[in-house]
Amino acid sequence: MSLGEIRHNFQELRANVYNLISENCNDINLTDETSLNNYIIKNNYNTEEYEKLLQNNGLNNSIITKEQALELFNISKISDYLELFSISSQLRDLFFNSIEITSTIHITNICSVTPKCKYCGYATGTSTEGYVKPFRTSDDMIQKSAKAIESSGIKRVSCSSGHGYDGSEVLRALKNVKKVSNLKVLVNAGADLTENCIKHLKNNNVDTICCNLESTNEEVFNSVKPGENLQDRINVCKNILKHDIELSSGLLIGLGESYEDRVNHLDFLKEMNVKEIPIMGFNPYKNTPMEHYPKCSALEQAKTIAITRLMFPNIRITSPTPTIGAELVQYALMAGASNVATVIPDNHPMNIVGVGSPKTGNLNNVVKMIEELGLIPDIC
Repeated sequence: MSLGEIRHNFQELRANVYNLISENCNDINLTDETSLNNYIIKNNYNTEEYEKLLQNNGLNNSIITKEQALELFNISKISDYLELFSISSQLRDLFFNSIEITSTIHITNICSVTPKCKYCGYATGTSTEGYVKPFRTSDDMIQKSAKAIESSGIKRVSCSSGHGYDGSEVLRALKNVKKVSNLKVLVNAGADLTENCIKHLKNNNVDTICCNLESTNEEVFNSVKPGENLQDRINVCKNILKHDIELSSGLLIGLGESYEDRVNHLDFLKEMNVKEIPIMGFNPYKNTPMEHYPKCSALEQAKTIAITRLMFPNIRITSPTPTIGAELVQYALMAGASNVATVIPDNHPMNIVGVGSPKTGNLNNVVKMIEELGLIPDIC
């Protein structure tokens, strides 16, 4: 395997995509500077229709094999990193004409998981850097936050809660956000979602449900999440798909997993037909059992994002600012991320503390970093 071979696979994919669309459209002039998504929007075509067109012709498939993905994880030369990021970012640009930005509303940090996840600084009392004290965000504050986020130009928000509510807290958040805004809503309650709640979320127009598996290596999972069961999270993912809802499910890397574990995890997600993959690097929170565990570097996260992009050419790949590092978002963008998450506008009425680390990305700073790379932030 060589990066030259992977570049050839990308160029072949791009040519096939352009040819396919040309055959299905009367007038088209796609160039290297024109993304498929931009063309669809400009001509008012149905995105789902074109996704099916790509899928039916095998043009949204991985451009690398599992074996090649594993080899790429072992690159060490700067020239190889630059070529990898060049291919993965161009592949992203083939399908996305702008970078999505997702903000956050935290609903409650009161969590029933016992014992707590060893890295968690979000739940009540886990870290002096986190929220520490228990809270439950009121309906009024959820609505104020949604209005503020929308008025900032951001189009999407993530609403998350701890465990112990069978999903009722994120359902409450969804209803409140949709009541006062046109924001797209992702909800995340981990494994704390009953099938009945998933049905209610769908009936209330949820856009995406996130259930991160974090690691599909059960030994690693059980070591850092002793109060949870991996199969419970897999079952929630299956129920989300069963009810035809967009599934987001990501990796938390740097927990002691091997590169082979990461590739197997990504392959598992491909079988589940996920539409979004967050790539989150471990950051130690003070006072937690993993306080002195080494941080996952931005470069390691970027490499994982790039390989994920080569395996999943046209899905949303997300980099949360607390895990990549609020000041290091450009690593993720250069690697092929299409969504930056946990982005907080100045007018947000809540004091948001990041889940992966306390620091979050400020909207103005994130927009500047996106534009410095010649990319377009997707804001109103």
